[in-house]
Amino acid sequence: MPAHLTDRQPELGADELIAALVPPPRFDAVRFATYVPNPDEPSQAQAVESCSAFAARIEKAAPKKSKLRSLFGGGSAPAPGKQGLYLDGGFGVGKTHLLASTWHDAPSPKAYGTFVELTHLVGALGFGEAVRRLSEHRLLAIDEFELDDPGDTMLVTRLLRELTDAGVYVAATSNTLPDKLGEGRFAAEDFLREIQSLSSRFSVVRVDGPDYRHRGLPDAPPPVDEETLLASADSREGATLDDFDALCEHLAKLHPSRYGRLVDGVSVVHIRGVRPAPDQNVALRLVAFADRLYDRAIPVVVSGGSLGELFTEEMLQGGYRKKYLRAVSRLTALARDAASVS
Repeated sequence: MPAHLTDRQPELGADELIAALVPPPRFDAVRFATYVPNPDEPSQAQAVESCSAFAARIEKAAPKKSKLRSLFGGGSAPAPGKQGLYLDGGFGVGKTHLLASTWHDAPSPKAYGTFVELTHLVGALGFGEAVRRLSEHRLLAIDEFELDDPGDTMLVTRLLRELTDAGVYVAATSNTLPDKLGEGRFAAEDFLREIQSLSSRFSVVRVDGPDYRHRGLPDAPPPVDEETLLASADSREGATLDDFDALCEHLAKLHPSRYGRLVDGVSVVHIRGVRPAPDQNVALRLVAFADRLYDRAIPVVVSGGSLGELFTEEMLQGGYRKKYLRAVSRLTALARDAASVS
């Protein structure tokens, strides 16, 4: 019998939270050499060069000194050039690949996490302790930097000011609210205004292009029938099977930073009775859940509704449009993965 995600109650202690600040499995082996720029999008090749140069600047900076000296500005002396790097672009252009490659190229100690994981870390450790621990690192890489919650945004920007003052380099990818400009997302300047005093320390790198996950590939396979779903879940070792509504209720009880631990060790996720998300809160949890499945390259098999209809037309026209489209893009790729090994 397959296991159920709804039976899992993942927990992470303070030390585990710090130890977990590494690229997820999908991006563990990526490097600049494995990034394939789209020849029709020159900004992608330029982004590889900019990220590689940024990692090299960290290597040239003086090594971190003692914890206390780092906290009071006596740590590493930044190498010439800006101390922050911000990757701005649409979904599916390889920003996370580039961020993880930067992390892999940079010297240790270093930390990598999503914006959500970072806010949870600060909440779990307390601001002062989070600053103390992260100040020991030479690089902090932040994926999916969000501007959804003003409180969280200002908390993290304050954290980044403390860390850069301590000599920590920061690299980030954007995950911002759309519909503020014609191109469907905040401009880099809006992010820079949010981080106010850090703005002069960040260089902005644009990464343009279409979603690479679907260039020349078919759409997601259609939902399977109940019999096929159950047979698949029974036949695959390490698979899970959950009802869509029950899974949504379970996700509501967990902080999104625990979604990754929720699916660790799972080979294939099966979801029965998929239907459009009933409201925005459920939809945003599903986005975070889809991101963690994609990070871990866990295939997805569903029955009921199509993954392409997971978010309503009203949601797709609202402020979180970019997030929903990215989630559909990633889930489509995962469903295609499941079909290829069935």
